[in-house]
Amino acid sequence: MIKRYMTFGKNNGIAPYIWTILCILPFYFIFQSPSTIQIVVGILLTLAFFILYRIAFISKGWPVYLWTLILIGISITANSLFNYVYFAFFLAYFIGNIKDRVAFLTLYFIHLICTSASINYSIVLHEKLFLQQLPFVIIVWISVILLPFSIQNRKERGQLEEKLEDANKRISDLIKVEERQRIARDLHDTLGQKLSLIGLKSDLARKLISKDPEQARLELKDVQQTARTALSEVRKMVSSMRGIRLKDEILRVKQILNAAQINFLSEGEFILTNVSSLTENILSMCLKEAVNNVVKHSNASSCAISLKQSLKETVMTIRDDGVFKGEQEILADGHGLIGMKERLEFINGSLVLLIKEGTTLIIRVPNDVKSGLGKEAGKND
Repeated sequence: MIKRYMTFGKNNGIAPYIWTILCILPFYFIFQSPSTIQIVVGILLTLAFFILYRIAFISKGWPVYLWTLILIGISITANSLFNYVYFAFFLAYFIGNIKDRVAFLTLYFIHLICTSASINYSIVLHEKLFLQQLPFVIIVWISVILLPFSIQNRKERGQLEEKLEDANKRISDLIKVEERQRIARDLHDTLGQKLSLIGLKSDLARKLISKDPEQARLELKDVQQTARTALSEVRKMVSSMRGIRLKDEILRVKQILNAAQINFLSEGEFILTNVSSLTENILSMCLKEAVNNVVKHSNASSCAISLKQSLKETVMTIRDDGVFKGEQEILADGHGLIGMKERLEFINGSLVLLIKEGTTLIIRVPNDVKSGLGKEAGKND
């Protein structure tokens, strides 16, 4: 309710002063009248206009039509009696704030027709005071035509921006949930099997410690080695949760490929713009997984990695000249493809796999429209 009364509270710059002048200006025209009765009538009409104008702003449904038609009548009367046409500007602003499309268009055309007829009538009568302000009258008439649609477009744009902000917040919340689920999956896959193995071997060692101490010692040694391996994997997992820059990942990829005696070819600069830290982190993880597949499964002699950015998207391509054992194997749930697809889905990315004269992996992610989500995601890294 308070917002409805603060109609002009959002105006900036000189706009509040213009509204103030327009509110005071009627009295200048009224006091130009020679008759005291006309002055009294003019003051009452002006006060009635502003009171009904405020009531119209807080009305809903059919009363909006009623108050607007009365206001249009007062505006035409003020123009006829006092050559004051500027009430039409107030009405243009009010009609532009009407949410219902049918009511907006109906009252817009009624106001436009009535104001145009009133202006033309005053021009025909050659009213001296009216003709003296003709340039300002033309500005008001243009405002009657354009201002309502301008206000409508501004309000719709504001509503869309609010919806976009809400959507970004929901996406941010979903990303947090997905990240928790991913951490849970990684912990389960990393620690679950090894902790179960440690438990089984510990039980076995406890049973063998009196019967076969040597075998129990070997089992405990396996427990120790398994615990060290689990600790190492947890450290790697925690490290991977931190933000990974693509240019840093490229250096590690080059070292891995050189160690595997695979020729490394790079195309383009691996410096991203208009991409959030979350998106870059996911691209880096996908690149790491793809190169691991090349090293482990492809028997390739060369691997080419390219990165291209357009206005709308970023495309990363990983190509190798290796041969997989079979198409079904690469399309199965292995090789980390499912995990890569799941990560890319949360940034509206996509993954395409081509198996022809080697293997080509094409990863596409959209560039960020707003930086707020990227900052939010960066904090979560």
